[in-house]
Amino acid sequence: MRRAVLLGVLIVVGTVGMAAKQATAPAQGTAPPPPPLTTEKVRDNLFVIKGGNAGNTAVFVTAKGVVLVDTKLAGWGERLMDQVRSVTDKPVTTIINTHTHGDHTGSNEFFPASVEVVAQENTKTNMEKMDAFKGEKAQFLPDKTYKDKLTLNSGNDQIDLYYFGAGHTNGDSIVVFPTLRVAHAGDLFARKATPLIDVNNGGSGVAYPETLKKAFGIKDVDQVITGHDLVLPWSALNEYAEFNLAFLDATKAAFKEGKSAEDAVAQFKMPDKFKDYGMTGLKDNVPKIYTELKK
Repeated sequence: MRRAVLLGVLIVVGTVGMAAKQATAPAQGTAPPPPPLTTEKVRDNLFVIKGGNAGNTAVFVTAKGVVLVDTKLAGWGERLMDQVRSVTDKPVTTIINTHTHGDHTGSNEFFPASVEVVAQENTKTNMEKMDAFKGEKAQFLPDKTYKDKLTLNSGNDQIDLYYFGAGHTNGDSIVVFPTLRVAHAGDLFARKATPLIDVNNGGSGVAYPETLKKAFGIKDVDQVITGHDLVLPWSALNEYAEFNLAFLDATKAAFKEGKSAEDAVAQFKMPDKFKDYGMTGLKDNVPKIYTELKK
C-alpha cells in the first residue's frame, strides 16, 4: 500500500516537473535571444554600448544632455536607455546616425520629437526610402544635415562630423569628439574584415580606400570606435585603408587579366600582413567592384 502511494507521488511529481520544463523551454524553431547589451567606458564622459546584433552606440555625456551616436535596431530603445541610465541621469538631447542601416537607426522612433537627429545629407535621402521612416514615422528622420563637415556644440562638448566620400554607403559620417581625441567610424570601419559595400545606398568598393585615407587625415585622434567591434588605436583606420586598397588592387589586376569574377574569387590572394582580417565578404565584394570597373 505504502509502495503504491509512493509510486503515485513520484508519477505526479514527474508529471509536474515535465510540464514545468515544457512551459519554460523555448518553442522549437524559435531563434535564440540576441546577445544582451553591455557598456564599455572609453573616457569619463564617453561610453560605448555593444550588443543586440546591432551597431555600436556611443554615449557622449555633455553639460546639457546626452548625445547618442546610432540607436541600434527597432524595439531596442528601452534597453538602450537602461544602459544610458547606468552611466548618467541626463536626458538624450541629440542623435547622430552614422548611416542609413536599420541596425544603426532603428530605435530613432523610441525618442521624443524634441531630440534632434543629425546625419549626412545622403544618409537622410537613403533613410527616406526606408519603410521605417515613411508616413507618421517620417518625424524620426534627421532634422539637421550637412554636406562635408558640421560642428555641434562647443568647448569640451564639441562634436565634429565629417564626410569624405562613398564607402560602406554614400553617406558615412565620421563622428569626432575632439577634446577626448576619439572618433566613431560607424560601418565605414565596422571591424577588421571585408566591408559590406551597400551599392543600393551608394556604396563603392573603388572609392572605399581613398575615402578611408581621407578620414585618417583627421588630426589629433587617438582611438576609433568601430561600427561593430572593438575600440582600436586610430592607426588601425589607416591599416584598414591599406587593406581595402590591397583588396581593390588585387581585384583590378584580375579584371585587367580578363579573369571572370568567379575565377578572381577562387584565386584571390591578399598580402600576409592582412592574414588576420576576415574575408567573409570576398564573394560579394569582387563582383561589385567588377561592376564598377566595367562602368
